[in-house]
Amino acid sequence: MSVKMIVAKILTDELTSIGIRSLTVQESERIAAHIFERITDLELELAARAFASARRDRD
Repeated sequence: MSVKMIVAKILTDELTSIGIRSLTVQESERIAAHIFERITDLELELAARAFASARRDRD
């Protein structure tokens, strides 16, 4: 089972626990994929900030 599928399953379980039952498996997987894309974007942004900060400190 892929990490994306595990996250989709957790998402589905969490939503079900609060009474939301209308997402399909495909929708859950699509949301999980989007979450991973956003995390990757955030990691890249944080790395770029750290790099820029290190350059400023060095100069």
